[in-house]
Amino acid sequence: MELIGSTQMATYTRPKTSHFLPAISTTASSYRSHQPPLSLNQNSNMPWRTNSYYRSGSAIPTLSALQRDNLELVRAKTMFYPSNRTALSTRYMPEDWYKSNQSNYRESESSRNSAERLRRDTIRLIQDKEQLTRRTQDTTSKNIGERLNDISFWRSEINHEIDNMVTEISALSDVKRRLERALAETEGPLQVAQECLFHREKRMSIDLVHDDVEIDLIKEVDVIKSCQERMRRHLERAVAQLAANRAAQHELERDLSDKVTAQRIDDRCHHLRNTSDGISYYRGIDRLDPSISLPDSWSKFTDDNILHSQSERAASHKLRDEIEILLNATSNEMWNQFNSVNVSFTNRISETADTKNNLQTHLAKTLQEIYQTEMLIEALKKAIRDKENPLKVAQTRLEERTRRPNVELCRDNPHHRLITEVREIEDTIHKLRDRLMEAENTLQTLVKTKITLEHDLSIKANSLFLDQEKCMSMRKSFPSTPRLVGFT
Repeated sequence: MELIGSTQMATYTRPKTSHFLPAISTTASSYRSHQPPLSLNQNSNMPWRTNSYYRSGSAIPTLSALQRDNLELVRAKTMFYPSNRTALSTRYMPEDWYKSNQSNYRESESSRNSAERLRRDTIRLIQDKEQLTRRTQDTTSKNIGERLNDISFWRSEINHEIDNMVTEISALSDVKRRLERALAETEGPLQVAQECLFHREKRMSIDLVHDDVEIDLIKEVDVIKSCQERMRRHLERAVAQLAANRAAQHELERDLSDKVTAQRIDDRCHHLRNTSDGISYYRGIDRLDPSISLPDSWSKFTDDNILHSQSERAASHKLRDEIEILLNATSNEMWNQFNSVNVSFTNRISETADTKNNLQTHLAKTLQEIYQTEMLIEALKKAIRDKENPLKVAQTRLEERTRRPNVELCRDNPHHRLITEVREIEDTIHKLRDRLMEAENTLQTLVKTKITLEHDLSIKANSLFLDQEKCMSMRKSFPSTPRLVGFT
């Protein structure tokens, strides 16, 4: 193959042998005898024509057997009989002799010129091809060197991206562990809130009310469960993102491993020289094309891996920010609700304690009133008993005066007074008995009130015990903010 701009060289046909010079046997036919062949012409008186040799040097007439015999006879006679030699005509003219010499000179010079031109062209060809081979080899080495630079560039990019991805995976793993610890920390407050609700179910009677404490406790349970649900969703996203990050890292590491191998091979090829060991013939290797990519697709493959890794890193960084925001938000929500429940508990306990004190005051007053009512009943009973004898006296007097004889049985003033006295005493007894009954009913009411107050006091005492001793004792401790955001 000739390069563009190179010197055009003559082309010679060489014998298809393993040596540069042809065999003597192949060149024997190219030599000519210095003695021209004989030529007979029937139309001429001469046995041959000397000029016919120069006009057609390659044409040799075909002689019959008789003509050859005559020619041999003439030669014999000429050689052995000198007298006959002079008698015959000469074979060549001097001009033919000079022409033959000049022809030989020209042919020799032409052959030498051809050989010299062939030698010069061959030397130039060898030099040009040697320079072409060196230039091609230098270009190939330069291309391999550029390829090594490209591989080194992409290796550095991949190493940089792998370092960034390893850092991101470590950071996301830390956030994930914090999220897991924060999720575990929410179990304690949730259990406390649920136990508070369970204990408050033990309130009795009227105190089993849907108060602010119960509303806030139910809300606290809902808040904690909502925070746990959000934490679990983000934890699942973190696990999936870690898997995606590790997959991207694996692709980068595999690409990096391939590039390290390719760089080692290309570096070995780049340092190969004509004097290097291990070089050999591999027939037909130039016709084998095992490549599966082009330079554009090769660089695009690595670029796509890096872009994919960068995309996963960006998603991972965004998820970490979301988890940080979530941890702070859930911590604040649970703390606020915890404080709200505690305030409700404090208010409820204070209200219950005030009610209990009031009940105790009313109970004391009720007991005092019961005592006084009992004393009143005793006084009424005594008053009724005191009216029995005067009534007996008055009735006895009336009965005795009924035994007066005849006209003596008169409706006199004593009689009217005795009747009035009896009726007054009976009316007094009747009123005293009514008042006694009323006093006894009042006493019964006071006793029932006392029982109600005592029962209500027991209810309040139970509620106060549950809220103050049971619930608030469990709510004395709550996970701190660092623990709720995952720090130990």
